[in-house]
Amino acid sequence: MTDTQHRDELPVPGSRRAAGPARLYGPQFDNDPAGLYAEIRRQHGPVAPVLLEGDVPAWFVCGYRELHQVTVDSQLFARDTRRWNAWDRVPDDWPLLAYLVYNHSVMFAEGPEHRRRAGAISDALAAVDQFDLSAHCERIADRLIDKFAGSGEAELVSQYAERIPLRAAAVMCGMPETAAPAIVEDLVSSLDSSASDSMQAYDRVQETMRQLVEGKREFPGPDVPSHLLANPANLSGEEIVLDMLVVMSAAQQHTTNWIGNTIRLMLTDPRFATSLSGGRASVGDALNEVLWQDTPTQNYIGRIATRDTRLGGQRIRTGDLLVLGLAAANADPQVRPEDGAGGNRAQMSFGHGEHGCPYPAPELAEVIAKTSIEVLLDRLPDLTLAVPAAALEWRSSVWTRGLTRLPVSFTPTYVR
Repeated sequence: MTDTQHRDELPVPGSRRAAGPARLYGPQFDNDPAGLYAEIRRQHGPVAPVLLEGDVPAWFVCGYRELHQVTVDSQLFARDTRRWNAWDRVPDDWPLLAYLVYNHSVMFAEGPEHRRRAGAISDALAAVDQFDLSAHCERIADRLIDKFAGSGEAELVSQYAERIPLRAAAVMCGMPETAAPAIVEDLVSSLDSSASDSMQAYDRVQETMRQLVEGKREFPGPDVPSHLLANPANLSGEEIVLDMLVVMSAAQQHTTNWIGNTIRLMLTDPRFATSLSGGRASVGDALNEVLWQDTPTQNYIGRIATRDTRLGGQRIRTGDLLVLGLAAANADPQVRPEDGAGGNRAQMSFGHGEHGCPYPAPELAEVIAKTSIEVLLDRLPDLTLAVPAAALEWRSSVWTRGLTRLPVSFTPTYVR
């Protein structure tokens, strides 16, 4: 069977069949992903046939209830991607390969093995003092702002938002703050599949983590790797290295975009203008609204069906790949808050179920993001966009939702 035949035979019930699978890439997706998600839901319902980069077929779970069902049933919708039935359609240079190739980290573990490792991560993160973390973030933010405060202009993605999460994570991991910039640069490069040295950068990050874990084995401290080493789960050094890389990579991408997307919202939405004149009360509201409207991780790949089943009116076959449409599920009109997000925190931005973001990682990410934005607004209270809001560009990515640049201007302030 050819790829074209396979796509033509994707089951689309009733009158919806003529629509055909939508592409989760290309100009339409890049220009208006939210509009595309709404169109997919209108044409196909809560579960839809889609095509990933290179026209690789998958199912897109865009209904809130269906996404909840998939994330809580880890036996029917499993995480081990070696079950995928379309590996023979994937070229060696497929740009999404890194997100699906199985490795021995907690990300792909299942059952008791996953619970053992995810539980250890949760225990280690729960030991982080959130007040200390906030204080560290204030110092990190102040140092970064000092570098551009006198110029009256800045680009807040590369000069600010991108540089805070891993520096904060380095502190939680017991690294000296002087070592943080190098690992930040390497991890950012390793997450950029277009970077020429992405694999070499990943190898350097992995070696840095390995040395850190071995050092903590000999000289433990009040930090995440030391807590993982001491955990009753009896993790090996290699397991700790792999799992810390998963946590740090997720923290970098998600929190960077959360910070940037929230600053954009506060600079472009009149409802949050009071924050720029000294008020702080709406920073938390803006962070929550971004999780509903422009969630930093818009899609997640994914789950593999372990047997034939039906979901959202579609027939799912054994080995089929399901893409978790986090942003689309948040916009599901059956559950979306009518009058804005407000205090409603039932969004799916951190996933759900045993493979969701481990508690209390979302709380720690919020501490980092909220502190970073508050310090910025305190230091530069007349912050404004340096370009029209419509000129801001989003990264071309099926997974993340974040700006390529966020240029701003402000009254120069000179550091003493």
